[in-house]
Amino acid sequence: MNKLAKRAWFALVLAAVLSVGLLVIVVRYFTQAQDWVTFQNSPHVYNNGVMDSGKIVSREGTMLLDATSGRQYAEDYTLRCSMLHLLGDTEGNITPYLLNEYGDELVGFDLLNGTHHTGLGSGVLHMTLSADAQRTALYALNGRHGTVGVYNYKTGEVLCMVSSPNYDPCDVPDVAANEEYYDGVYINRFVHSAYAPGSTFKVVTAAAALDAIPDIRSRTFYCSGSEEIGGETVVCNGVHGTMTFEQALSESCNVAFAEIAQELGARKIASYAEMIGITDHLTFDGIETAAGHFDISGASTFEAAWAGIGQYTDQINPCQYMHFMGAIANGGQAAVPYLVDSVTFGNSKKYEAKTQMGNRLLKSSTADELVEMMHYAVQNQYGSWYFNGLYAGAKSGTAERGEGQSANALFAGFVQDSNYPLAFVVVVEGGGAGGSTCAPIIQQVLYSCMVAMDNS
Repeated sequence: MNKLAKRAWFALVLAAVLSVGLLVIVVRYFTQAQDWVTFQNSPHVYNNGVMDSGKIVSREGTMLLDATSGRQYAEDYTLRCSMLHLLGDTEGNITPYLLNEYGDELVGFDLLNGTHHTGLGSGVLHMTLSADAQRTALYALNGRHGTVGVYNYKTGEVLCMVSSPNYDPCDVPDVAANEEYYDGVYINRFVHSAYAPGSTFKVVTAAAALDAIPDIRSRTFYCSGSEEIGGETVVCNGVHGTMTFEQALSESCNVAFAEIAQELGARKIASYAEMIGITDHLTFDGIETAAGHFDISGASTFEAAWAGIGQYTDQINPCQYMHFMGAIANGGQAAVPYLVDSVTFGNSKKYEAKTQMGNRLLKSSTADELVEMMHYAVQNQYGSWYFNGLYAGAKSGTAERGEGQSANALFAGFVQDSNYPLAFVVVVEGGGAGGSTCAPIIQQVLYSCMVAMDNS
């Protein structure tokens, strides 16, 4: 009897272990099967490391990648280069984020039937990106390192996302032989980099001032070209004399904003940097952006003022800051960006994007006041002609780098128009003055985006 009891218990334990193991396998199948299927060594989906099913097209229908028989990239050289950081290359040096995220839809995979569609057809991934805007942005950057991004802050559709340097994915260069030119080539600067914002950060300080200093719009400031703060000197980019708050933002006066930063206090500015999302990630289409940085713990009075101007240790991610610009234009809250409009397989729609609103970043009244101030800067500082006659707001930045290095040029803003609700960001590394370097770039790209929207 003792032997029978032991055997019975052993059988029960074994059955329990098998049941638990089966349950784990079933749960993992339903939660991870699509990752298994689209894993790069899967023989059902990949041939010699290349996905053999699926096509990716731009919003205009231009073929960006045809992976139904090997891997064929766009015919146009510039377009191929502009898409490198999203579609990868033939040697696998850069992660093809979109193929990884939507691979199961492209190969016709489903949980009940597996990859039974493979060989019978292929999926088509429809991007929100404009092929013409991509080419235009890369031409406009003209070989300089940096990034350009434009998106519809009402819907979330990204129309342009270019990172430079890049290369032809069909002809992978010897990067090590020209390290200076290809510095950071494997990084998508738009989503995975962070830059010192320079004076573009003054928009954040201005938002805090609008909320915390009741009479800020009626105040005047005086700039003689420099001011001593905490025993050190804040140097301005000019001698501005007496200015209103609106003029101080338009002129990008360091003296005025150093005074405002002092009055607000480091904690208030830090709380706004956090509230606006500068220190957070954005996640969409399998991509997680880099987070920005704002830390004034232990900062001196001068350093805290310098942080309010957009220097010190401040960092912004271009994609996140573009989203912030959209929130300003849209009453304090904007749609989360996305790149993939839909994925179809035959007559079936496997995926369709939906607009998702991000967190509220500003009070609507604060956003509206910033719109007025940034529009004033366009009219009186940058030039309305850069925005094709549309109502627009913008802020430039010239971010200092290390000794002997030219400053980075930045430009961020929006078009507030019912037909073209667009927010943008441009960064040109070593480009110097933000407005004069970046405004001509965004002028060309915005026009391409608007044409693409008209033709959609």
